[in-house]
Amino acid sequence: MKLDKPVPGGPCWTELGTSDLEGAKRFYAQVFGWRPETDPRPEAGGYTIAHLGDAAVAALSPLYQESQPVAWNVSFAVTDADVAARLLAEAGGKVLVGPMEVFDAGRFTVALDPGGAAFQLWQAGAFPGAGVFNTPGSLGWVELLTRSPERAETFYTTLFGWTVNASEHYTQWGVHGADFGGMIAMDDKFPPEVPPHWLPYFAVEDVDATAATTTAGDGSVLMEPTSMAGGRRLAVLRDPQGAVFGVYSAGAEG
Repeated sequence: MKLDKPVPGGPCWTELGTSDLEGAKRFYAQVFGWRPETDPRPEAGGYTIAHLGDAAVAALSPLYQESQPVAWNVSFAVTDADVAARLLAEAGGKVLVGPMEVFDAGRFTVALDPGGAAFQLWQAGAFPGAGVFNTPGSLGWVELLTRSPERAETFYTTLFGWTVNASEHYTQWGVHGADFGGMIAMDDKFPPEVPPHWLPYFAVEDVDATAATTTAGDGSVLMEPTSMAGGRRLAVLRDPQGAVFGVYSAGAEG
């Protein structure tokens, strides 16, 4: 990711909805060295912010609705959540929750893109988003897996004004040319029950060691550590409750 701070249109935060908050705290502390702090206010519902040092890097929370899947979610920064929600609907997306205030932290929306992938909008108040990107244990890339890549490209470029850097095998998203993520077209290798989704990738020092720590913590490896062009090594992992996430170590800027 070429972004080093939250900017309008770029990813600013990622949070896990989990069926076992205490188990998730232990697992991710072991895998990434996170220090979790749960908001003690009853109205916060157990919302927990994970830190590296003093920097907030991600959140963990209980499931708030029966229909909510155990999954990682990605938030994108907007300057006006209400305007963005209207534009989103006009472009073919669907607002599921909000826009709504989250204390004094900001304004929040949960949405689906036209292909069915969930994502979130965040209008910052007192909380701008992650305090660090691209360093070990922090968010470093976001990837859309979709069965409707052409429709997704039209939707997200309309909504956020993203730049598109497309090759034969992969499409990269950017804000003013600063790439922060990509898109994979889901083909027959993906079981039909796997829904379109946004997948966060966290930077790590050693992908193979992180994969081993994941399995030792009762998680699993979905894609074995693999070396990519440019020296990057990555893997796709699953935590003990079933949430999927990626990790990478960058041998080249992403």
